[in-house]
Amino acid sequence: MNLEQARFNMIEQQIRTWEVLDPRVLDLLARVPREQFVPAHYRSLAFADMNIPLGRGEVMMAPKVEARLIQALDIQPADAALEIGTGSGYVTALLASLARHVHSVDIYPDFTTGAGATLAAQDIRNVTLETGDGVNGWDRRAPYDVIAVTGSLPLFSSCFQEQLKVGGRLFMIVGQAPAMEALLITRLGEREWSRESLFETDIPPLVNALKPSAFVF
Repeated sequence: MNLEQARFNMIEQQIRTWEVLDPRVLDLLARVPREQFVPAHYRSLAFADMNIPLGRGEVMMAPKVEARLIQALDIQPADAALEIGTGSGYVTALLASLARHVHSVDIYPDFTTGAGATLAAQDIRNVTLETGDGVNGWDRRAPYDVIAVTGSLPLFSSCFQEQLKVGGRLFMIVGQAPAMEALLITRLGEREWSRESLFETDIPPLVNALKPSAFVF
């Protein structure tokens, strides 16, 4: 497998065609080695347009979704970022390459440990990894300039937007399979937020996320 050709094809055929045109993001995707964050037995699929299983029912999002996430958040060098759902650590690496510091939380200790080793091997040091349940955000280090929620939420939850600084940006995916909505939420003031619908997708929900009540007939 020609890794560099596969990476180039991913960027040109998947990322650009999905309206990701920010040069910073395209350069980042070319530089951060996605294949190093993919489970070894799926490495041949590192640049495929698909969710890659990580175990425990979790996935790495498709490359185009990761790219849209990073572009939408418009991360600046002084930003403090929160990631809910560390997973493999790949989105963590993308966030850390642009932000001042990233706090990343995962409910599974083995994900936290595995991502930490991969990030260290890539010499990415501006990350604090913590193990815990981030379904209600991570207010112990709030407020944040940027929040990325990498699992879906069946029901919208306001707890994440409450943990943004004024001017801060939140990416989250809300709804149920097969059609979930990716949202960009920006905090405009103490009690004011804007909401932009970005695209539809389908990824597993966060562990312990609140689900709609089932109808009983």
